[in-house]
Amino acid sequence: MRKLIMLLAAIVVLPVFVMAQFTIKGKVTDARTNEELPGAHVFVENTLKSTITSPNGRFNINLQKKGKYTVTVTYVGYDPFHINIDSENNKDLVIKLKSSIYIQDEVIIQGTRAGEKTPMAVQNITKREVKSLNLGQDIPFLINAAPSVVTTSDAGAGVGYTGMRIRGTDMNRINVTLNGIPLNDAESHGVYWVDLPDFASSVDNLQIQRGVGTSTNGAGAFGASINLQTSKPSSEAFAEVSQSFGSFNTHKTTVSAGTGMLNNHWSVEARASKINSDGYVDRASSNLTSLYGSAAYYGTKDLFKFTAFSGKEITYQSWNGIPFDSLKTNRRYNSMGEYTDANGKTQYYNNEVDNYKQDNFQIHYSHEFSKHLLLNTALHYTKGYGYYEEYKENQLFQNYGLDDILINGNQIQMGNQIIPIMNGKIDSTNLIRRKYLDNDFYGMSYSLLYTTPSTRFTLGGSNNSYFGKSFGQIIWAQFASNGAINHEWYYSTGDKKDYNMYAKLEQQLGDKVNLYVDMQYRIIDYKIKGTDTNLRNITQNHYFNFFNPKIGLFADLNENNNLYASFAVAHREPNRDNFVNANPNKPEPTAEQLNDIELGWNFKSQIFNFNANFYYMDYKNQLVLTGQINDVGAAVMENESKSYRMGLELIARFNINNHFSWNGNVTFSQNKIKNFTEYVDDWDTWGQKINSLGTTDLAFSPNTVAFQQLTYAPIRNLAFSFESKYVGKQFIDNTSSNDRILNSFFVNNFRAEYHFKTKFARLITLNLALNNLFSEKYETNAWVYRYYEANRYKKTDGYFAQAGFNLMTGITIRF
Repeated sequence: MRKLIMLLAAIVVLPVFVMAQFTIKGKVTDARTNEELPGAHVFVENTLKSTITSPNGRFNINLQKKGKYTVTVTYVGYDPFHINIDSENNKDLVIKLKSSIYIQDEVIIQGTRAGEKTPMAVQNITKREVKSLNLGQDIPFLINAAPSVVTTSDAGAGVGYTGMRIRGTDMNRINVTLNGIPLNDAESHGVYWVDLPDFASSVDNLQIQRGVGTSTNGAGAFGASINLQTSKPSSEAFAEVSQSFGSFNTHKTTVSAGTGMLNNHWSVEARASKINSDGYVDRASSNLTSLYGSAAYYGTKDLFKFTAFSGKEITYQSWNGIPFDSLKTNRRYNSMGEYTDANGKTQYYNNEVDNYKQDNFQIHYSHEFSKHLLLNTALHYTKGYGYYEEYKENQLFQNYGLDDILINGNQIQMGNQIIPIMNGKIDSTNLIRRKYLDNDFYGMSYSLLYTTPSTRFTLGGSNNSYFGKSFGQIIWAQFASNGAINHEWYYSTGDKKDYNMYAKLEQQLGDKVNLYVDMQYRIIDYKIKGTDTNLRNITQNHYFNFFNPKIGLFADLNENNNLYASFAVAHREPNRDNFVNANPNKPEPTAEQLNDIELGWNFKSQIFNFNANFYYMDYKNQLVLTGQINDVGAAVMENESKSYRMGLELIARFNINNHFSWNGNVTFSQNKIKNFTEYVDDWDTWGQKINSLGTTDLAFSPNTVAFQQLTYAPIRNLAFSFESKYVGKQFIDNTSSNDRILNSFFVNNFRAEYHFKTKFARLITLNLALNNLFSEKYETNAWVYRYYEANRYKKTDGYFAQAGFNLMTGITIRF
């Protein structure tokens, strides 16, 4: 870690000694009208130099080395432009862009994306970057290199149930949109990437905004947001087959095809994927399938696009983790499905699975009224249905709304098994149960974008509705009591309406300064009705309205340096579990508020880019686990009046020479709760012990997260990369106790990629990934339950161990 920090510090100093040798300058205009084009992207190929044009369409790029370069200019609604430049014959350029013959897909996500001069902490990840990493793992593992990101996998190898945190913020507080449509579950606020297997194969690009970020659709961005855009049409017809194989019997097959642009207007693309893995953890298998399809019409003023994608997952559950005392001796242990048979032997139920299917449909329509005014609209519908199945021993009938069975005698015989009877009745049974989810999510979104050389104004919003059913059925019981086939013991519904509207203004103030103002108003109407798993009546209604203002400045100091600062407010309503599990004897949970300050500096040169970003995220009423329980013993999250996250993110990229490049990032942070009080169950008194601990650390919030990648490209189309990821110590709960931690870990990977062409294939790509080269033993998630019994302190826990050395190989053939 010390070496990595020294390397970052050394590289930061390098630009001081680098002086510009010559300047590329010019003006970008519309080829037909000669109108200046502000905000056009200008970048020099094979360097790190880029800029955007000023309000009068001009640009300047300083380069340290003389020679020949290729300059590329892009602008939404125009064809890309390429020009070769020779430093020996350099002159003021006049670049005339031709309007595209059709509207491009980029317009779909303009309403929610941050721009080049938005004063926020932003990272853009391209299709090429995603594709080179995609060997079957979920999207959290594909963006593991991003600043402040920490990933986890229940099965231990990145396939199946996965998750991530950004700046310590969990997945329930990270807003995720796909083409501007919300992906977060309306009730839990979570995103279950397992329901979208191999979706990375259909992603064109994504943007990560750390902190509150810009206004978006769906669940409130309460620490970060991820905005994904699906594939753009290929210019030519294609077919592609991708295969990858690796450790733990993991294999992925992807087949895709597209028509290219038919008559310069029509495009159809489709993909099918299949992923299987046994998982690192025992029996943590995954059987995943997905489909994707799109059909689009691209006109000179109109874009109409229909997108459908579906995911089906059957995963053997591995949600319990591994007891701490088994980590050294049996790291792959999985207690899910474990039971004792009639002979007293331990067995595992073979269908302890999560079985879920999700279908998504989107219709996008965009219309360009003029070069200054653009309308985007979208309709969407998502259908989710599935269950998870469990074998449960010694379940009391009364917990399932069933009667005890009265017996004459003191025992009964079932096969070779003699079962003793106490008090003339049977009050419990072994059983198999299923917990179902059946939900519908639909709505519409819109944005109207107005642009001039110095102004960019967006008016947008969305109206979304959700209706979900949660119910449980007993599909088998050793003793049926008075239950019918598929006896239903609980049923509840969730009905949620989510409305939001936002207005964003990006205003150029002179040649150097941009003002950003963003105002959002959001309304939530949420109704829960019915009973929960423990037969409690959970009927309740909630209504929220939030005002989320954001303001910031972006200043260009010179061609190489810029500064930005912003202040943003976000609110987040409690999710279903927060409401359902709330203690009825205490005030109900209230909304959380986040005030986010971001301060940053960017430096860009021909061979070196650097960003330093300071953040202070001040929370009011953040919902955290305290150890409190409700009237039936379920864990309760309570509002903490004061907590914060404060940190410094350093991000660098260095093109060392024509063969070597390096990039890395490191985050240093403090994450605290002020005046934290913990509650520990006391089984002797049926109460709780209360301890006031003062200022403590927020759980799962490491003070240091770092990543580095060194890439060597000996020849064209061949690259080798050595990667390292360091994550500091994390506390499992909010008590700052060293008795309950995830140890720091340092994991190293190696990657290789080679592209080549043949007579029968347009392109063949070979990939190799060697993960955890040195077999670091580490855990990325955990839970703990603490209590006192017979006046002795005890605990049960579960840690999620990750795989040691493992590998994946892949081949992709494009025709």
